[in-house]
Amino acid sequence: MRMLDKLLQGVEVRSLVGDGTVAVGRLEFDSRKVVPGTLFFATRGTQADGHAYIPAAVAAGAAAVVCEELPAERPAGVTFVQVPDSTVALGQVASAFYGHPSRRLKLVGVTGTNGKTTTATLLYRMFRRLGYKAGLISTVVYCVDEREIPSTHTTPDSIRLNAMMAEMVEAGCDYCFMEVSSHSLVQHRTAGLTFVGGIFSNITHDHLDYHKTFAEYIRAKKLFFDGLPAGAFALTNADDRNGMVMVQNTKATVKTYALQSFADFRCRIVETLLDGMLLNLDGSEVWVKFLGRFNAYNLTSVYATALLLDARRDEVLRILSDLTSVDGRFEPIHSKEGVTAIVDYAHTPDALQNVIGTINEIRKKDQRLYVVVGCGGNRDATKRPEMAKIAVDGSDMAVLTSDNPRLEEPGAIIEQMKSGLEPGARYLAITDRREAIKAAVALARPGDIILVAGKGHETYQDVGGVKHHFDDREEVRAAFGTVL
Repeated sequence: MRMLDKLLQGVEVRSLVGDGTVAVGRLEFDSRKVVPGTLFFATRGTQADGHAYIPAAVAAGAAAVVCEELPAERPAGVTFVQVPDSTVALGQVASAFYGHPSRRLKLVGVTGTNGKTTTATLLYRMFRRLGYKAGLISTVVYCVDEREIPSTHTTPDSIRLNAMMAEMVEAGCDYCFMEVSSHSLVQHRTAGLTFVGGIFSNITHDHLDYHKTFAEYIRAKKLFFDGLPAGAFALTNADDRNGMVMVQNTKATVKTYALQSFADFRCRIVETLLDGMLLNLDGSEVWVKFLGRFNAYNLTSVYATALLLDARRDEVLRILSDLTSVDGRFEPIHSKEGVTAIVDYAHTPDALQNVIGTINEIRKKDQRLYVVVGCGGNRDATKRPEMAKIAVDGSDMAVLTSDNPRLEEPGAIIEQMKSGLEPGARYLAITDRREAIKAAVALARPGDIILVAGKGHETYQDVGGVKHHFDDREEVRAAFGTVL
């Protein structure tokens, strides 16, 4: 149990009605989960306003309510706390409730459009190999040292975030590496957390269904760096045209990394083969088991972050050479007949362009490339024609199909994708994703390459708002029949 007045320290309180010393045993922003002794937060979401559920929370036994507007009816025995923003207060109180766990960890956040999962995961693996206990919060999985927890969101809500970090502290973790999504920043899910560093990967066309404009998307990402404290580091990609914009107003120490520009940490791709790349990192050559410029950026940010966290350079380079790709990120599957399928999470125009570009750099003239790609429903529709054009222009044959259609008609999504194509473009349109993968495999001959893009690590397909089991990797293996 925690005393309410202690939890509110550092929170901007406009008014408090009732007993400020009431005991709190639980935090909730979902009225359906309220039990006696709960502190309920009336937060405003995109679909509902928590203020409408205050009576339900009170009826379920809430000891106190945090809200932006005091309700007309305030039953005796319930404390009401009025604040400017309930979501900000939720983050601050959650941090206090769990003993400010982020202050007892070295917490590093990674934000940007592409590369967040790979960068955060490789940092987690790097520091575990350096001998530390560490935590990971990513799109693919949450980790409390060795224990894995299924991931539900790129960045979970404030209560779950702090609860997991408290578990990390209890488990003896020294570090935590987490993806910070633009949605979470606008929704203040990271409020109350203390970061020792932040990493910016890049920013490209995505999430305009939520942010509406690219300028708002940039502003959302920039919020993270604006909030970093003095003494932290802000590591930014100097090659991205918005890289320095991100850190304009930060109090943190700015550091840069790049493959082209002058930067504090420099990388150059020396050689690329089918099984990896030779990189030159600040004058030292290191062979890595990754392909593509996008991965060179990811690895450079991992290298730079490790050094900024005082790891030994020779140890960092040694471990970099042994790290392997993250699930569903440029993950190869080889058939016994000699066809290679690459499963990748690329679901933005820039990510798809990067992956196709990487494959085209390494494939031989007689190797054909087939690209299976779709676009998610109830998401940014403006990228659909662009995604189709990138797939068609960069391959010998594109197969346009479903991704997670959600509540949209799959065929209508594909029609929007096709609107970006010129007459005579080489493509197939197959709504059923399983059949689309089978078609690409049937067309491929020994030596050819199939890129299955968009879902990567995901093990479901959302159709009509219902999630059905679907794993691109399983479907590829089933279509191949025999794999190496």
